[in-house]
Amino acid sequence: MLWHILKIYQSFGFNDFVICLGYKGQQIKEYFLNYYMFNSDITIDLASNETTIHKSDIDKFKVTLVDTGLNTRTAGRLKRIQHYIGDETFMLTYGDGLANVDLKKLLEFHKSHGKMATMTIVQPEGRFGSLEANIDGLVTTFKEKPLGDGNWINGGFFVLEPSVFNFLNPDADNIMWEDQPLEDLAHTNNLMAFKHHGFWRCMDAMRDKVVLEELWESGKAGWKIW
Repeated sequence: MLWHILKIYQSFGFNDFVICLGYKGQQIKEYFLNYYMFNSDITIDLASNETTIHKSDIDKFKVTLVDTGLNTRTAGRLKRIQHYIGDETFMLTYGDGLANVDLKKLLEFHKSHGKMATMTIVQPEGRFGSLEANIDGLVTTFKEKPLGDGNWINGGFFVLEPSVFNFLNPDADNIMWEDQPLEDLAHTNNLMAFKHHGFWRCMDAMRDKVVLEELWESGKAGWKIW
């Protein structure tokens, strides 16, 4: 998931990342520490312990890996990387969602309104088919897994100003970004919505993982824009 998310951002020219580590943080560090070797053709001379790299198909990621605590909640993880963000406008996303959001248009929209935060909103695909039947039971319409009931939800791709850190109090470790911080941003008229009508899917359960893997392996991955 991390690689796919980074590739989405890279396709729009965004290559500098800060990753908030918690569960399996050491495994993620090892992955990126060995990323160059994993993506290269190499010869290893066991007698001399020399390694020769012949070919490398490397992504131009700059990745800062920050231990933000095993049980820290999302607002706390964001607060803990504040000094890596500095005074720049930055983007934020979760580690469980894939989409073909036009990140350049998202950034342009954010800059156009002058608010502290922009949230991408989406209409998720329904879990079940939808139908209508008349009084006699005759099915008059049927649609397999339509979009939601017209409601929009948080799609997880944000653009934020560094001033949002003022909405994260010292007790942020125990707070979800989606709760008090976003509610306070909305109540102070500092949160804008960017509507995304394209592909979006999150990986909340094993069935979602299976679906995403099937889409990728079949060449139908709607988030693959590189």
